[in-house]
Amino acid sequence: MRIDAALGDIEAVLGERLSRSRPVREQHAQSETHLHAGPPDAVAFPRSTAEVARIAEICTAHRVPMVGWGAGTSLEGHALALKGGVTIDFAQMDRILELRPEDMIVRVQPGLTREGLNAALRDTGLFFPVDPGADASLGGMAATRASGTTAVRYGTMRDNVLGLEVVLSDGRVIRTGTAAPKSSSGYDLTALMVGSEGTLGLITELTLRLHGQPEAVSAAVCAFPDMGAAVGCVIETIQHGIPMARIEFLDAASVTACNAYAQMEMPAVPHLLIEFHGTEAGVAEQAERFGEIAAEHGSADFQWATRTEDRARLWKMRHAAYRACLALRPGAEGWVTDVCVPISRLAEAVEETQADLAASPVPGPILGHVGDGNFHAILLVDPQSAEELAEAKRLSGRMAERALRLGGTVTGEHGIGFGKLGYMEAEHGAGWAVMGAIKQALDPLGLLNPGKMVASA
Repeated sequence: MRIDAALGDIEAVLGERLSRSRPVREQHAQSETHLHAGPPDAVAFPRSTAEVARIAEICTAHRVPMVGWGAGTSLEGHALALKGGVTIDFAQMDRILELRPEDMIVRVQPGLTREGLNAALRDTGLFFPVDPGADASLGGMAATRASGTTAVRYGTMRDNVLGLEVVLSDGRVIRTGTAAPKSSSGYDLTALMVGSEGTLGLITELTLRLHGQPEAVSAAVCAFPDMGAAVGCVIETIQHGIPMARIEFLDAASVTACNAYAQMEMPAVPHLLIEFHGTEAGVAEQAERFGEIAAEHGSADFQWATRTEDRARLWKMRHAAYRACLALRPGAEGWVTDVCVPISRLAEAVEETQADLAASPVPGPILGHVGDGNFHAILLVDPQSAEELAEAKRLSGRMAERALRLGGTVTGEHGIGFGKLGYMEAEHGAGWAVMGAIKQALDPLGLLNPGKMVASA
């Protein structure tokens, strides 16, 4: 069999760093959500670009699928081996290769996590701002074009990746981008690879933009009488040009979940979580202006958190919201939705979604990064109930269709994987076929993360 021959050749390169054991393979068949697939045939743990290139050469020669693996935190089944083959786990490629503080850039391997990078940067006065919540690998974050709580101020991975080193399906190694602040040279291959979900190449190195640590940080949590008031406050704050670093939304069900999970005592009503970065004077002014807007929208129980430990607790609670929501219904699986709409249509999208959920037997707490129009409903389904799974699919479909109707997208940050493959044609039209042509040009045998992003051959 070709897979046996391929694994034998890879084993000759990696030795014990190629695992065929069932526990390791099963570990790489796990998903954070309702999506499932079988295990890969083997898991490779390379330590260099040269080893990744050799694995790609071998897999291409034997027609064996390859799937990149970062930290396994993606939510749309991106890293599941739908057609078997070799999962390439980048955990042992986790070094900082070069730090250039004067240029505010860093060059890293893909297995380094965002928390690991920021820990290493702590004494430099710099930090990497993209924060999807999970301690994801930087390579995986680039592959999925991740964003998160700080995108409203610092942008997404699209805005913070300056260049890449990528191994193509046949083993060729290319470099994209430069360390320069900008370039007008040729096609933007960096932008092409960022968000390609491992379907066009395997990222083996990243050059990232860093930012200065703010002089002052202030955070707050404030309650609102209803969802419309909270969303209206977000819209008005953005329209006034107040430069928020984060602005997050939790509906009443999410607040209830977080209270129980993180031992908080917030009123069971919709809340906003806000953070400002800047100078002492600037942060104070921004906070005062936001407080005035929030009061106009009926905000109550307004609590500021200026101490580092209080802010850390606040955002730890927000990052644990997914687990907290799952705990509302023990044994349930999360069907995680992820739509993004223009800010002007945000209230409409949220309120219509809330009405759908109120009429459904499937619970679905709503939360999200509403500062950039992105919100989620975490549908809590019994995985053994065909009726509930069908209802979750219906609710998710209505959210996706609504987002497109309002000029938005079916995914603001989680990506496509295979969980949202069915919406690609509706969102992109003829552009989806163009994506398929690019895939065909760079991966003609369809070996890189097959079954994702584009229509299967």
